Amino acid sequence: MGDAHLGIASPESERALLAWLQHARTTAKSVVIMGDLFDFWFAWKHAMPRHGYRVLAAIAELTDAGIPVVWIGGNHDCWGGDALHEETGVHYTLRPWLGSIGSWRTELTHGDGLREKEDAPYRRLRSVMRHPVAIRVFSWLHPDWASAVAKSSSKKSRHMHARDGGQALLTVGTARLRELNGPEVVVHGHTHVPRLERAAYGIYANAGAWYIDQQYLRLDDDRITLLAWAPSGESHVLASINRVAEQSSTSP
Repeated sequence: MGDAHLGIASPESERALLAWLQHARTTAKSVVIMGDLFDFWFAWKHAMPRHGYRVLAAIAELTDAGIPVVWIGGNHDCWGGDALHEETGVHYTLRPWLGSIGSWRTELTHGDGLREKEDAPYRRLRSVMRHPVAIRVFSWLHPDWASAVAKSSSKKSRHMHARDGGQALLTVGTARLRELNGPEVVVHGHTHVPRLERAAYGIYANAGAWYIDQQYLRLDDDRITLLAWAPSGESHVLASINRVAEQSSTSP
């Protein structure tokens, strides 16, 4: 699950996320957040944004129950800080996460800045925004002012669907899947475009944007599934790929 953009997401979207997290307590062995859970996140010394606090509490309940939660920082919640780990128990990282999810060798990356040429200006800006000095200076701003500035600057990317349908990130993921001893599965967020397909020697996946369509990925030992969460608490299969190639299937 990723790109929930709490703070600008609809109340219905947030309630659906809360229900999904509660469902995960009884069904999941681990949970992954693929970035941009918040439309803006910053933890001052004695303050945090008020939006999404119920979601943070639900995540803390997951980790308290012994369910590991990995949070891949995105371009909207890149200032995670110690507060997220200390308050929720998640493993938060801005680096690509490499490890096993079930029986799958998996690489998780939000997806911002991965295009070699197109994203070069953004990577330079990102290096400034994430510099310790910039973070320290930003922390001096009053939270109300800082939040207003951040939300105003994030409008463009917040409502973005990748114009190429996510093709550029698919190309990046395919290159990783082609590498010797590379991952079996590459998962991205960021584009807001759901995808699940075979690529090179593995599987490429993107759950899309929760705040738009409430979709998520489930990795089982024998298959990977893209599902849509319904208000009834049931999930509908949108696409599924088995580990064995000839058994792959997609719903009409």
